[in-house]
Amino acid sequence: MTKFFDKSLLRTVLFAVALVTLVIGVYQTVLLNDLPGNYWLFMISFGCVLGFKYLGREKEEVATKATPVAGRKPAPKPGPGKGPKKAR
Repeated sequence: MTKFFDKSLLRTVLFAVALVTLVIGVYQTVLLNDLPGNYWLFMISFGCVLGFKYLGREKEEVATKATPVAGRKPAPKPGPGKGPKKAR
């Protein structure tokens, strides 16, 4: 399937819209003292943040799948007296 748009550009636009609507919502709420009237601005901002986080999570999943397992350090061995107790 062909790629129609760049996801990093979409993440940038979502972040910008979220920030702008949040600032406008706060400004209008303080200026007019009307939170219920500006609720829709906060919901647009919240929706954009959710989309931003969702697209970032997909990017992280792809990055974790690409990392080799061989680069990880082995688990530390237990020191003396910290292992399972022996039956006597």
